[in-house]
Amino acid sequence: MFNIVLVEPEIPQNTGNIVRTCAATGCRLHLVRPLGFEVSDKYLKRAGLDYWHFVNISYYDSVGEVFEKFPASNFYFFSTKAAKNYAEVQYKEGDFLVFGKETRGLPEDLLAANYERCVRLPMCGDIRSLNLSNSVAVAVYEAWRQSGFPGGETCGRLRGKNPV
Repeated sequence: MFNIVLVEPEIPQNTGNIVRTCAATGCRLHLVRPLGFEVSDKYLKRAGLDYWHFVNISYYDSVGEVFEKFPASNFYFFSTKAAKNYAEVQYKEGDFLVFGKETRGLPEDLLAANYERCVRLPMCGDIRSLNLSNSVAVAVYEAWRQSGFPGGETCGRLRGKNPV
């Protein structure tokens, strides 16, 4: 499926919510240290509910370590500083969607070095940014939609008799 990279996430509830999104979509999660919390943090665990065992999570000491481990992969960098709309990209299974920390986003030198692969979520007015877990969910679902939602259930059922 897709790979989600969080570079130095700071808020445990956001990362817990992203774990839940990864579980629901079959994405792999890559966490780049330093983390702003302990992985045993009660808020992190509560936000991820009981979905932790569904997610493949890897830890790295730098974003460069992620690039070195996956040198032939496509990386897309999500930033409010990007010029390209995230929905204009044709995502492919295995792509890496990279997000920065809640307070500062991704480092400018990383963005400058990869600017042709930087994308943004459109927003109205003077809004600084969306919540990190919301941004990840929007991006993941667009990428997954483009792939046809492989492995996903696209039809729900009522508990009783389904209406005709």
